Amino acid sequence: MTDNIYENLSQLGGDGVAPANPDAAVLETVPNPQAGKDYLVRFTCPEFTSLCPVTGQPDFAHFVIDYVPGGKLVESKSLKLYLTSFRNHGAFHEDCTVAIATKICEAAQPTWLRIGGYWFPRGGIPIDVFYSTGVAPKDMWIPDQGVEPYRGRG
Repeated sequence: MTDNIYENLSQLGGDGVAPANPDAAVLETVPNPQAGKDYLVRFTCPEFTSLCPVTGQPDFAHFVIDYVPGGKLVESKSLKLYLTSFRNHGAFHEDCTVAIATKICEAAQPTWLRIGGYWFPRGGIPIDVFYSTGVAPKDMWIPDQGVEPYRGRG
């Protein structure tokens, strides 16, 4: 009899209740069946929301997360619940973006990670935040994130 490598997943197949805040969220991983091969995984979250820590007003972003897995893959439902946990969390754009990257790196220990946080304007200024763990693996195809710079109505 083989061990069930997925038995420690607590969120996949569960009720889907979002954690109250990012600190309470658990980002789960599964073993990478293609460990040892470099390939890119992309998660896109076009409807991310958080709160301004000063005014409490909602902030909206489009996130594109690219990573080259090592021995673990990010389990997507736990990532969705983690991202949802920011909805009532007050933090500046830069903090949200880098915190997400940090949590993924701590949980999955990817070979490489890049995140683009494309924040919608508040007060007339869009803020885009980018983070990476360094140089992508040699000969890795890294497609453009495909998010146009904010141009307003013109």
